[in-house]
Amino acid sequence: MSSVRNVQRTASGTFFITVPKSWGERYGLKRGSVVSLSETSDGRLLVDPKYGAEPSPQIITLRPGPLLSREILGKYLLGFDIIRVDAKERISFEIRDTVKKTVGRLIGLEIVEEDYASIILQCLLEPSGFPPEKILRRGYGIAAGMHRDVVNSFVDGDAQLAESVIVRDDESNRLYFLLVRILRTIVQNPSLSAKLGVSPIECLDYRLAASLVEAIGDECVRIALKTIELKGAKLTEDLQKLFVEFHMFCFEAHESALKAFFMGDIVLAEGVRGMREKMEQTFTNIEKVARTQSLDVVPQILAVASFLRQIYEHSVDIADLVAPKRL
Repeated sequence: MSSVRNVQRTASGTFFITVPKSWGERYGLKRGSVVSLSETSDGRLLVDPKYGAEPSPQIITLRPGPLLSREILGKYLLGFDIIRVDAKERISFEIRDTVKKTVGRLIGLEIVEEDYASIILQCLLEPSGFPPEKILRRGYGIAAGMHRDVVNSFVDGDAQLAESVIVRDDESNRLYFLLVRILRTIVQNPSLSAKLGVSPIECLDYRLAASLVEAIGDECVRIALKTIELKGAKLTEDLQKLFVEFHMFCFEAHESALKAFFMGDIVLAEGVRGMREKMEQTFTNIEKVARTQSLDVVPQILAVASFLRQIYEHSVDIADLVAPKRL
């Protein structure tokens, strides 16, 4: 609904406007009803007709099926507070196991009630307690640690360290799902947007940045898998030095990109793109040396170099999101 109203003024100087009759009736407003007014960071004034009322929980009912795990995830991301899984008959052990595994992947979602034919899930998180920046910083911290360790595992032929990197990807995914849920809740709730100081446009940037950070974690998992394929084989000294150099460039790139994103530092963001020439030269050097190695290890070496270069590309994409902070 959109309409235009003329601003009027009382004799004492107070400005006022009327609200649409249909809107007022829809929310049960009467003479003397109390509404709340709040100003957003961009100067808009929000009128809340449900001042003082407890928000009603969003509830959805799902039926057991082959895509139940994906459906639960989807409803969690959409911000539903209560997810009911109801069956016409007894819920099988396999379905219960699927539900429990899915719940384990989602922060704040718990099984609060269960019987032979239904399972009730509830998200116990208070969105206002999870600022997007805090979640993204935590997610990036995990991805950065994965990157650091996976290169060390590859250079040293440490399969055990590589396996630990793969395990950590689950926590990275959990934080990503949580951030998507919070961002969607903010977009649908202007008062929460104002409270957290995050505009809908900024939510889009956070969503993109978070997906790129999560993608960096995925590239680290791919490197870990290639490391395990090598079965403890170590790189030559020349390749070790080149990969360490390549890693340092990549790590500096995503570290600078995230720092620029949080600070709104365009100069720092441009510096990430400016690293491309050095990156490409190091990548070319790795290719040259790799082709002199045993054919048994060449595919893994080239694949890992490509995964690291993709991490750099993700860093450039994050840097492209950087906009100067509003004063």
